[in-house]
Amino acid sequence: MEKPPVKMMDPTLAEMGNHLSDAMKILESGKLETEQGQEGRKMSWKEIPGPLQGDGQDVVSILQLVQNLMHGDDEEQGHRMQFVGEQGHMALLGHSLAAYISVLERERLRKLTTRILSDTTLWLCRLFRYENGSAYFHEDDREGLLKVCRLVMNTHYEDFTTEGFTALSSKHPVIYQSAACRPGLGQHLCSQLGLPLSCLCVVPCNTMFGSLHQMDVALLDKLVKDDRDSGKLPLLLIANAGTPGAGHTDKLSRLKELCVQYNMWLHVEGVNLATLVLGQVSSTVTAATKCDSMTLTPGPWLGLPAVPAVTLYRHEDPALSLAAGLTSSQPVEKLRALPLWLSLQYLGHDGIVERIKHASQLSQQLLEHLKTLASIKTSDVVSHSRVPPISGGSLRDVLGSLILSIVEDELNSPVVVFRFSHENSAPSSGGSVEGSYAGERDILDAFNRWLGDQLAEQVPLSGVDVVELEDEGTCVRFSPLMTAAALGTQENDVAALVEKLAEMIPLLCCTLRLRQDFRDEVLQQASLSYIEDLNWPGLGVVRFEPRTTDLDEDKRQDRVEKINSDLLKKLMELDTDLNFSGGPEFSEEKNCIFIGIATEDLDVAELVETIMSLGRDIEESGKLFENMTEVVRKGIQEAELQLQKANEEKLMEEGVLRQIPLVSSVLNWFSPVQASVKGRTFNLAEGCLDSTEPVYSIKAQMRKEDSPDSPKANTRRFPGQKLFRRPGAGSDSISETSSVSQLEESFRETLHSQAADEAEVPQERPAHILEETAIADQRVPEGQEAESVETIR
Repeated sequence: MEKPPVKMMDPTLAEMGNHLSDAMKILESGKLETEQGQEGRKMSWKEIPGPLQGDGQDVVSILQLVQNLMHGDDEEQGHRMQFVGEQGHMALLGHSLAAYISVLERERLRKLTTRILSDTTLWLCRLFRYENGSAYFHEDDREGLLKVCRLVMNTHYEDFTTEGFTALSSKHPVIYQSAACRPGLGQHLCSQLGLPLSCLCVVPCNTMFGSLHQMDVALLDKLVKDDRDSGKLPLLLIANAGTPGAGHTDKLSRLKELCVQYNMWLHVEGVNLATLVLGQVSSTVTAATKCDSMTLTPGPWLGLPAVPAVTLYRHEDPALSLAAGLTSSQPVEKLRALPLWLSLQYLGHDGIVERIKHASQLSQQLLEHLKTLASIKTSDVVSHSRVPPISGGSLRDVLGSLILSIVEDELNSPVVVFRFSHENSAPSSGGSVEGSYAGERDILDAFNRWLGDQLAEQVPLSGVDVVELEDEGTCVRFSPLMTAAALGTQENDVAALVEKLAEMIPLLCCTLRLRQDFRDEVLQQASLSYIEDLNWPGLGVVRFEPRTTDLDEDKRQDRVEKINSDLLKKLMELDTDLNFSGGPEFSEEKNCIFIGIATEDLDVAELVETIMSLGRDIEESGKLFENMTEVVRKGIQEAELQLQKANEEKLMEEGVLRQIPLVSSVLNWFSPVQASVKGRTFNLAEGCLDSTEPVYSIKAQMRKEDSPDSPKANTRRFPGQKLFRRPGAGSDSISETSSVSQLEESFRETLHSQAADEAEVPQERPAHILEETAIADQRVPEGQEAESVETIR
């Protein structure tokens, strides 16, 4: 049996794919260069755009321009594009191929788009366990929910497509959403659908037991009943399989039962839906497969850039789906699925599962390490401190409901949320207020904000960020499903994150403990003001207050600003581990010194004393400068009067004729004037003019003493020698009188030693020979031999 011939790829399509792939790699690497070189590349980035060239440009020049616009001229920082990998290039290639395919003839285009759409829908439904579903591909992840709302409205209001909002007058529709949904989602739906905000009902989260981020099912039931009794139509419920903040999942099975009871549409979205592709899935997340629609975002989950979001839904009437915009008869719109179609084939089933599994393992790894760290509190799924009151029913029913809630809420969420919490600030049994004094909750929020920023900066591949939760406060969030694929997060990155966290926890505990001590020390100083800033993650905020009270408010504020600015500069120059700054850019407190995170060995009293002393020095120097300015101004005025008076005396002494330039030279030649020049010097300390005669007399005396005939000419000091001292053996300095006595004693010792050596051969030497020998044997410093000989003589 002959094999069917293998169809070869269209050479034009293959060539285009190669060119597009090469162009994307070149633009990503930033290594494209033209003949104009580096200078031309920088000029094209800065120059003002001109008119289009008449003859056009080649492809290389256009790509060069695109590269310059992408990377700029910041070569020192390198290119800032994230590494997308081969699967990312495949997704980007899909957009270009979609434009190329759109030029095919209509019948061939219809067949191709139908194949791409059906394949992608089938693969996604099988991956995420959503049987008999249809798919809608959209760029905005809220657009799928918007089209689903239109579908539900068309289903409940038959005349909605023709009559519009007038068809809603009989029964106002109501859309329910959890309070833990992403902000602005319900308002966006009402705005796009033309509904008033009264059609939106926000359901609070649990208030008795269970997670603080799960929808209160009992309260939802009551709200739906009240709306039905008031003549409204419950239309749609938006639930979460992974809240945007903490990653918690609503009780989807109970919500589905409630929606079936009241004929409502159930829509689910959230990051936890990605775990449906795994072999072992939590029963809470598995319940999402029974919902009416769900929105998936495979782009961040799999690290695929520019990939559309997908909304899977079930509906039996294709006409209503077409009217709602979930399906389209235009083949070009069906090509939205092409990038995802290419990427899913490139990754394969195993590759997709591996990426989701890897992200889940990273979360579990971090969660296990966080449990071993002190002062770290994770976002618990079940809050055991809130017990429901027993009102009606048997104790067995109440316990059964509680156990059911705990079992349903126990899941391995791929989102890990943790928070620094001081070990001595455990919540009391009467509430969940954290801290033992007022304001500690705000301080801990500031510390956690600083902690999250530091972890994101020092371990950027971890992808952690800061999230604000209504009940817990400011927390640090680790969501690898949204970041790991794009950043390439690995297990060693999680280990580095835990290591940095272990280093910062003692600093935060120490700073929190010393914060009160710093406040007490500052309040004891009269010239320091303690600024209570609960949003500052550090030791505290202080301001130096000048003691001058005779100035008006504006001048005093200027002086406070000047002193604290100079004080901050001096503190920043100190060799210390503390961080001094002027505070955040938009801080309400001005002219203050913000002190950052402290260390264990910090002496708070010494720190405050240093700030106090430096501030006083700056204040005193400022006053001295102001006083000296006034003294100098008066001294200059007095000096001008003295100089004017000296000029008048000179005129009276020399006469008028000697002031004429030509006559004065002739007159001075015949009759020279022996006039003495009176030098003047300006004394800044006293602000007056002084005579220079004492200066010249001192210099003349110094010349006289420095002359060769002067007896003090040979008494110059050497480097390191103190005044009136000279270096000697065994001591730092010796006096001039002791030099003579030491030389005489050394001379006697030399004579004694020579007499002992020559005892066997007695010999007499002349006195002048002995004297020269003794002098030669002395060890005197170089350059002082003449002085020593002169002294002995």
